[in-house]
Amino acid sequence: MSQRFVIEAVMVAIYGQLLSVNRPVEYIVPYTTVLELYEFEEGSEPLMNEPGDDQYVKEKVKELIAYFEEPLNKKKIQKALSVPWAKSAPILLGDQIKLTIVNAVDNAHYGELFDPIETEVLLASLKEEAPVLTDQLEMIQRIISAAVPVQVFDIDDFEFALEGTAHL
Repeated sequence: MSQRFVIEAVMVAIYGQLLSVNRPVEYIVPYTTVLELYEFEEGSEPLMNEPGDDQYVKEKVKELIAYFEEPLNKKKIQKALSVPWAKSAPILLGDQIKLTIVNAVDNAHYGELFDPIETEVLLASLKEEAPVLTDQLEMIQRIISAAVPVQVFDIDDFEFALEGTAHL
């Protein structure tokens, strides 16, 4: 059985260690975060502080977009977009990784403390009963402060998250 995490699409592109696992992992990705990839690709705003790193990450974003646009993957995603909270069939990334795109709908449940994408990540986590994986320390602090009933891990603690959720 695979370990599951809710994550934003850009983090899958940025953090290579998420794709280098030795056990099955499923990343549940809200569709709006897939749309964000296009904004990152077209935008002039740097994603990383170092120019070399930024160029590398933007290439990885382009690669992920191209992968999502492959006919079979695109069909899987489009099918999920017909109904709120529908999930795509698994999109495979190698032998151990699968992505599931969820047509998350922000219902402003946490709108006071979290932006719409963060809210969709939280709601997907609650609905799927899967921990959130993020690199946003401020978001982690707000989740804890607001006592949102989700498990959350910093991406720097990914190995620990894999070990910690293996027994759940």
